Amino acid sequence: MPIGWILLILIAIASFVVQQMLKSRFNKYSKIPLSSGMTGRDVAEKMLHDNGIYDVKVVSTGGMLTDHYNPSNKTVNLSEGVYASNSVAAAAVAAHECGHAVQHAYEYGPLKMRSALVPVVSFASNIVTWVILAGIFMINVFPALIWVGIALFAMTTVFSFITLPVEINASSRALVWLNTAGITNTGNHAMAKDALKWAAYTYVIAAIGSLATLIYYIMIALGRRN
Repeated sequence: MPIGWILLILIAIASFVVQQMLKSRFNKYSKIPLSSGMTGRDVAEKMLHDNGIYDVKVVSTGGMLTDHYNPSNKTVNLSEGVYASNSVAAAAVAAHECGHAVQHAYEYGPLKMRSALVPVVSFASNIVTWVILAGIFMINVFPALIWVGIALFAMTTVFSFITLPVEINASSRALVWLNTAGITNTGNHAMAKDALKWAAYTYVIAAIGSLATLIYYIMIALGRRN
């Protein structure tokens, strides 16, 4: 089996393991209530207000682990299992998403860069697979096409790596605030940290996987050319 395939399979396995660990941690810490009884919504609103942000709304959204901050309409979207829950997991997730709102308010560099790339990456993601496939089949007729596809995929890889500091910084802001605001205590702060750590791992694996795939495509292009 080619080494490229082995690497991609290993990354796929690692991604599956991390996703399962994340779900396991979320389920575990979702059963542990905060001593204050604050819900995810309460935590989010307090963190926003503590950071002087009053123009961001906290809303509920469907699904599980679908939490996100939308800078276009300034909303912190919390999934059903976070919005009304008073658990440690809900507090960690809500604070993390508000971390993005704080980044937006203070014009955090990597977030601005990622936001600027969204339209380009969205376009590239929609066509890159077809361009690369066409490039592979037409490598002898139109060798430049596969490199166009690789360039498009490289944009998504760059986006994945720019996402890393954005997510890690949001978690760092969340954990500091949870501690200083007294939302978590010595008994459960480590749980919040653990939950956000596994969430961060999903982005790390995604970035590594994207880079590995990019290298694999480059190897195909060089191999077919030769």
